[in-house]
Amino acid sequence: MRLENKIAIVTGAASGFGKGIAERFAAEGAKVICADLNEEDGARVAGEIGPAATFVRCDVTSAADWTTAVQEAVDAHGRLDIVVNNAGYTHINQPMLDVDEAEFDRVYAVNVKGLYLSAQAAVPVFRAQAPAYDGVRGVFVNIASTAGIRPRPGLVWYNSSKSAAIGVTRSMAIELAAERIRVCGINPVAGDTPLLKRFMGEESEEKRAAFKASIPMGRLSTAEDIANAALYLASDEASMITGVCMEVDGGRCV
Repeated sequence: MRLENKIAIVTGAASGFGKGIAERFAAEGAKVICADLNEEDGARVAGEIGPAATFVRCDVTSAADWTTAVQEAVDAHGRLDIVVNNAGYTHINQPMLDVDEAEFDRVYAVNVKGLYLSAQAAVPVFRAQAPAYDGVRGVFVNIASTAGIRPRPGLVWYNSSKSAAIGVTRSMAIELAAERIRVCGINPVAGDTPLLKRFMGEESEEKRAAFKASIPMGRLSTAEDIANAALYLASDEASMITGVCMEVDGGRCV
């Protein structure tokens, strides 16, 4: 029960890493707002988790949707302790000049602007509420990527958006530290999620094997791997940790 009595929003909770994080947080005692664009799968995941979870439709590129998600947490539970910015998007693996402007805008809107909008909605709530353990008022956990520090070819605009996410995480951390609002990040290596096919550019055993071969420990990351890291960073055990961007990568970035 490492998150007992904590209230968390997890974006992109309908599948992949977000689903794993929402499930683990609930198992550890948190009340979880499962936020996602996919209403059918998001509601299903929340229903499978049970009474500890609530689904809210949320497009992370929409300020209004962020306001709704945060208000849902406050109205239902009286406070908000954790925001996990997990929702992400990538263009298909291809030469950089082949990515059109609309696709570029979408990548940056989800992966970077979404962090800005989450801060706009959640920071005022964190500031206004009484601190919890060790004086901490709230925690952001931003899911970035090893692509932001060790980029792969064919993913230029995705790579750079995740570099920006890492920069946002560290910058927010230092600005908000005096107010006891922690901001941490996780840099997963490629994982077996719905985005993997777009990272690879094609679905084939050869491509999958090539991605695995780039990871010294010889396997892709899993939702459980990322959920375990998010659990620690969001928990009271990490009350002195802010600004860290933890690689969960099987050694790829060593």
